[in-house]
Amino acid sequence: MAHTLVEQLRFTRGEFQRCVEGLSEPDAYVFHGQMNCVSWTIGHLADHENRFYVYIAQGKKIQPGLREICSYGSPRSAPPLDAMWAAWHEVTAAADIFLDTLTTEKLLEPFQWKGKPMPESIGTMLYRSIYHYWYHLGEVHAMRQLLGQRDLPVFVGNQREARFKPA
Repeated sequence: MAHTLVEQLRFTRGEFQRCVEGLSEPDAYVFHGQMNCVSWTIGHLADHENRFYVYIAQGKKIQPGLREICSYGSPRSAPPLDAMWAAWHEVTAAADIFLDTLTTEKLLEPFQWKGKPMPESIGTMLYRSIYHYWYHLGEVHAMRQLLGQRDLPVFVGNQREARFKPA
């Protein structure tokens, strides 16, 4: 069984998927003001998990193109929706290999980058990922409202899937 913090990340991922469910492809490429489009956001979240839980944590290189098109500060783009979902699914599956190994003790350890500890613990980085998802989840929900879409998912969804469990 995964650590409760990992389960929270998985619940959050599910809420993100639920938020985007039913979005048309043309709507996935719409920009609102300074907000990036939804297809970029999907790739951006994949890039985040790829960097921390696949590349840094496991030393694996997958989906290397995400950094150029979907990282913070990259030029504005509207990458193909199907490609971003495929990347997201590949990255989250690879990230889960590392995430499934986490214990409370391991979460207290610093992330190691090229043999040197990073300033944040693995647990803090996991919090960062969860909060990052919720930020973009709200943003995507707002984008859909700006598109005039109705009957959007209610947040937060099924709490039976995210009940408190002691660590």
